[in-house]
Amino acid sequence: MTDVVLVVNTGSSSIKVATYALVDPEEPLWKGEIDGIGRTPTYESRSGKAPGPQQAVPSEFARGHRSLIHWLLERLRQEQPTLKVAAAGHRVVHGGRRFSAPALVTETVLEELHGLSALAPSHQPHNLAGIQAVADTWPEIPQVACFDTAFHRSQPRVAQLFALPRWLSDEGVLRYGFHGLSYEYIASVLPDYLGTRAEGRIVVAHLGHGASLCALRDRHSIATSMGFTALDGLVMGKRCGALDPGVVLHLLRDRGMSMQQVDALLSHESGLLGVSGISDDMRDLLESDDPHAREAIELFVYRALSQLGALVAQLGGLDGLVFTAGIGEHSPEIRRRLVAGLAWLGASLDPAANAAGASCISSPTSALPVHVIATDEEGVIARHTCRLTQAMTLS
Repeated sequence: MTDVVLVVNTGSSSIKVATYALVDPEEPLWKGEIDGIGRTPTYESRSGKAPGPQQAVPSEFARGHRSLIHWLLERLRQEQPTLKVAAAGHRVVHGGRRFSAPALVTETVLEELHGLSALAPSHQPHNLAGIQAVADTWPEIPQVACFDTAFHRSQPRVAQLFALPRWLSDEGVLRYGFHGLSYEYIASVLPDYLGTRAEGRIVVAHLGHGASLCALRDRHSIATSMGFTALDGLVMGKRCGALDPGVVLHLLRDRGMSMQQVDALLSHESGLLGVSGISDDMRDLLESDDPHAREAIELFVYRALSQLGALVAQLGGLDGLVFTAGIGEHSPEIRRRLVAGLAWLGASLDPAANAAGASCISSPTSALPVHVIATDEEGVIARHTCRLTQAMTLS
């Protein structure tokens, strides 16, 4: 039997699990993923570099995240019977003010994290369902929560504040930022791509169904586009991004909508889906001739460029741009449009490299290096989990 650390990354529309050797958690031994939750969930696994066939998840398990996670963990046990799960690590979206580093899961910690669910209702309950599902399957193993907000605690206080009465800031109404595990990974590998420039002024564009930007200096977060919740910032698949708070007041006061209806509108009916009326998937919109699809894409790019410019101003210039996550890694057209919008910074694209998804997509004459780097949230979680559980054993 091989002792492994299990990583569970539970999102709103997908669940990813992976196993890593406990003593050297660099490359996954096995990966399994359920995608399309809320539609027709499909499952795919891979051992090493060989992917297995994609298959439908049995309908009796497609009732919710917890049952899907249980099904996925059972697949792990069936497909990898020689692996012994010794510890588990989880992506948890919101850590609030207290959790600025990974934490061992205890009953007290779990209770606190449930209390933060209202700040990330599309993610936090699913993250915590993953913790419970693992506890149901392996009740004796230690579990570690790794927080998407933790990476951004390095930001100066002014970057975390809203212009609200101080008592609200003191009670935790702050800009927390998200996608921190992704940004932490990108920061860790930047020297491999940018050399000494990696310590300079970098913007990372995590563009996926959820999307955000992060400004790095010395590979630490100094500002980001998301705020108190994961609704803020860029246009996303179903989320509205930055919004005049007066719109919310208008919907409640003048349109007679309930808080639940407004929440559903902003979290699940807006973004690319709401503007296009077609799809929340950028691939569908890029393939469509519908003018509403074109407008949704234009708005996505417009808002991304606007917020990218704001981060460049906070950095005082730009030494490199990195694309990551689903759209960032796989959409040459969105990368092309965004880099074209940065011509004022001297950025230019190598069309062939961009089309091929090369690691460096800027032209040889570009004043700004532009890279595509595949993120690895699961690897970050695995390493944090191994360190924390090993420290617990030594103590």
